[in-house]
Amino acid sequence: MDSSKKDNLIETLIKEGYLKTPRIIDAFKKIDRFDFVIDYLKTEAYHNVPLGIGFGQTISQPLTVAVMMELLQPQAGQKILDVGSGSGWSTALLCEIVGEKGKVYGVEIVPELSDFGKKNVSHYNFVSKGIAEFICSDGSKGLPEKALFDGIISAAGSHHIPEAWKKQLKIGGRLVLPMNQSLWLIIKKSENDFEFKEYPGFIFVPLIERD
Repeated sequence: MDSSKKDNLIETLIKEGYLKTPRIIDAFKKIDRFDFVIDYLKTEAYHNVPLGIGFGQTISQPLTVAVMMELLQPQAGQKILDVGSGSGWSTALLCEIVGEKGKVYGVEIVPELSDFGKKNVSHYNFVSKGIAEFICSDGSKGLPEKALFDGIISAAGSHHIPEAWKKQLKIGGRLVLPMNQSLWLIIKKSENDFEFKEYPGFIFVPLIERD
């Protein structure tokens, strides 16, 4: 761990306008990406690039995670679904933000990555405190038994918005996902009315769905 490199990365994201919200900035400072990178890539933990975590998946680029968190705008006490939780970094950031009265469900389809993410997040005591819960399942189906969610975020790209996510979002809730090389923010205005905002220029690993 190199705190000066971590601080430089965060300051760059702030100066370039990607990190804006104080509680999100604070989470980036407290939750160290170094703790979520696989061992042989630890020296690259503070590079602003995605890094492989095995099984064709990555820990996302810090810039991208910053943008997604700013679009999601998580709040203290909220219940959030993190689809494709992978390394657990975004799950831990969300746990730090929602706090002890909130809940974050990390859903990962690859069993080894689900275990990897849970182990990484456990270092911050979010699992033992009941703030984080990890579930190995097909994230495209959401978690109907845990709905409704204040926010849903997906780190894996798709060509469509899973209907399950739209149904499992609270009215007023926010959904952030990659789709067709863009990031999308979808706000649920009423049961059947959604507001869509597109932010182009992002590339993600594909969302793995079971038939």
